Amino acid sequence: LPREVTAPKIDEIVEFDGLRIPVYRAPAVVLGSGAAGLRAAVELKRRGVDVMIVTRKLFWGTSAFSGSDKQTLHTACTKHRGDDFTKMAQALGGGGAMDSDVAYVEAVGSIDAFSGLKFLGLPLPEDAYGAVLRYQTDHDEYGRATSCGPRTSRLMVKVLAEEAIRLGIPFLDHATGMALLKQGDGDDERVAGLLLHVRSDHENPYGLCAVLSPNVVLASGGPGELYRDSVYPKNCFGSLGMALEAGLVLTNLTEHQFGIGTRRTEFPWNLSGTYVQVMPYVYSTDANGSEYNFLADYYRTTQELVSNVFRKGYQWPFHASRTLDFGSSLVDLAIYRETRKDRTVWLDFNRNPQPVPGDLPFDLARLDPDVRAYLENNQALQSTPIERLRCMNPLAIELYRQYRMELEKAPIPFNVNHQHMNGGIEVDTHARSSLAGCYAVGEIAGTHGVTRPGGAALNAGQVFGRRCAAHIAERLKRHPATPEDLSRFDNALTGALAWFRKNSTENHQGLSLQDVAREIQDRMSDHAGYICHVDSVGEALEAARDLNRRIAADGVKVPDSTHLYEGILRAQTALLSEAVLAALDFYVRDGGGSRGARMLCDRAGVPVPSSRLGELEEFRIRPENTAHRTEKILLRYRPGKGFEIGKRALRGIEDTGKIYFEKNWGAYLTGAIYPE
Repeated sequence: LPREVTAPKIDEIVEFDGLRIPVYRAPAVVLGSGAAGLRAAVELKRRGVDVMIVTRKLFWGTSAFSGSDKQTLHTACTKHRGDDFTKMAQALGGGGAMDSDVAYVEAVGSIDAFSGLKFLGLPLPEDAYGAVLRYQTDHDEYGRATSCGPRTSRLMVKVLAEEAIRLGIPFLDHATGMALLKQGDGDDERVAGLLLHVRSDHENPYGLCAVLSPNVVLASGGPGELYRDSVYPKNCFGSLGMALEAGLVLTNLTEHQFGIGTRRTEFPWNLSGTYVQVMPYVYSTDANGSEYNFLADYYRTTQELVSNVFRKGYQWPFHASRTLDFGSSLVDLAIYRETRKDRTVWLDFNRNPQPVPGDLPFDLARLDPDVRAYLENNQALQSTPIERLRCMNPLAIELYRQYRMELEKAPIPFNVNHQHMNGGIEVDTHARSSLAGCYAVGEIAGTHGVTRPGGAALNAGQVFGRRCAAHIAERLKRHPATPEDLSRFDNALTGALAWFRKNSTENHQGLSLQDVAREIQDRMSDHAGYICHVDSVGEALEAARDLNRRIAADGVKVPDSTHLYEGILRAQTALLSEAVLAALDFYVRDGGGSRGARMLCDRAGVPVPSSRLGELEEFRIRPENTAHRTEKILLRYRPGKGFEIGKRALRGIEDTGKIYFEKNWGAYLTGAIYPE
């Protein structure tokens, strides 16, 4: 990735309460330097908007440091018979709780998103006729997936960063978003910029900084520090907590994605696709080193066991319905039970799966038809998993070698991790949030519903990066940016300084950052993960409220001034954890059932997952209330009052078959397609 970027010039130094605070001004500012934020910045600059990028760590985050065996970009199909945007939109929102207009925008916009990346040099593979190679991924019956290999999103960051540098976009590095600046009241309230924490010096010991801008694009990613069992790179916090503090409306906080991956303590990475399609041996060990072929207790035959391990490749996200009828998510449920026994679960690529007791041993001739056909089509009928992986995806082996994990020599530990927040900031079809002038793109935006095809998130970030840029550029034509004076935001500065002084290194009674992180992550993984017992949600919510009361009363204790940014982010994550639990509690009390990535277990629930040894009574499933598919849960935080939670019906879309050229050309020429 590029190392040298242009820094923005400070527009003014403002003296406030004995401090010298740097102030920047720009017509637009993007918070975040991942793939979505970079796309927004590049598209803004191409439209003549002077934009600056603010980032906590340059080109760091889930875009640059996460992936899978062949990380997927999901766009409209550009091979063979092409695609149907309406059907693609239906697939994007197939699990429910996704607005139809947003789904259609993502489908149609995927062509521009995809083509723009190719133009910048993203090496998407083609066949001999120039058609981009495609395959089937999770929640994808059509085969719209494509990939550059394990690090597709990192390559997206690379080409977009190079373009941003070529365009002369300045980057303010080592800057943490602390608060959104706002002006006006009621219906006239709008964003005015950002308060930041930057590196401190003797004239600015708390590192307070401001960017004044009438257009702020939040692109800081998802809440990677929310769960203990997480496949996010470390220290990826996102800005949903900051958005809550600013009063933005959030949506679908109950909807996530969980799946198998290697642990954060070694190297967090999704174990999807070929990692499991080669059918490695899955087993566990206890503290004494004793080995357990635990999946053999769940599946009835060796063929059924290995075929479902294979299906985790394209049915990678946990899905409650797939725990039934000996489906592929029974693997995830089995792993959940093993980890609750304090056992470590392993993936061994040097041994074939061990047989189910009393059944025949593993044999490539005894596989379900779809599994056998896939391996035959890819000429991957070698005798061991590592040989099959070397045949189908040698880059997947090299990736782990870079992190000193030799798949040819030793098994790797893994678990089921939090991988993505489908919900986030409520936005419209131009990525506009409930706060005028504030936009959200990428994972921080709540564009997804209950389920999404693999790679749809990368596509959504690109589509909405382009759409928000177009809207901002048009708006600036109508209402040119005017310089603001920092003195208008004295109350925000006073509040920020009060927070810094309360939570300084001298706050000996404050909660330690490590204790706050551990409490949040343990509670979320144990009570709001992919297996969730309805009786414990209310208790977990009250515990989260208590943590926020303690933070408000006693503050947090930072070890030194360089960790002030972490204090901000941990406190905001505590607020976000309460928000997620409040939304989940609302959903449960409203009669919500198991859907998508979360199994709600209820003692009165039916049906019951079964294993080879009998029914799993502890995991009685509260069934989904399908009426909830047509609505979204909305949440807003009111300081001093708590959370306002409600529902709204999904937005529909006009009959796109009745959009005609002459009828709609004028709206494009006049800018009427961009709402005020």
